[in-house]
Amino acid sequence: MLPTIVSALAVYVSTNIDYLLILMIIFSQNDTRRRIKMIIGGQYLGMGILVAFSLFAAFVLNFIPQDWVIGLLGLIPLSLGIRLALKREDPEDENVLEKMQARGSNPLFWTIALITVASGGDNLGIYIPYFTALTWPETTVALIVFAISIAILCHISYKLSKISLISETIEKYKRPVVSLVFIGLGIYIMVENGTIQTLFSL
Repeated sequence: MLPTIVSALAVYVSTNIDYLLILMIIFSQNDTRRRIKMIIGGQYLGMGILVAFSLFAAFVLNFIPQDWVIGLLGLIPLSLGIRLALKREDPEDENVLEKMQARGSNPLFWTIALITVASGGDNLGIYIPYFTALTWPETTVALIVFAISIAILCHISYKLSKISLISETIEKYKRPVVSLVFIGLGIYIMVENGTIQTLFSL
């Protein structure tokens, strides 16, 4: 169980560190208790949609008999990590408030959910191969870790939204950290499923 908890925590943190910055920006503009609850609820809904889609895709992929073929999905997080390390800074975080204002007629809850899903396209490339490698008991544990992690992420984001120095530090070092985690996860998935060994033996 402990390895599943650790891996689920690593997967969640590596794919959602960007949300930390996004949520910090949003929390800084919304201080009322009602709005804070809507932000947290929207984050849960958006992540729920991403995870549900990933679980469905992982279930379908389980019908593929060769483990090493499934391991090829490790190329997705590997490529994401390399691409993140090489590409220029994405101004997406700076446009969050503009997105919210553009949908000003919608409840904040749905706005946050839409932003979470729209910003989480790359997450699917991590979640699908990750859930494919898990048994159902392990998947349950991972989902519990995800649920707790969302609450922790929202709490930390709210607290950090009041501290400019910390937010600037996170912004400065997030890219190399996420890149290394994605690359490591991609290699782990391929090794765990025997993909690298199979390719070398061809």
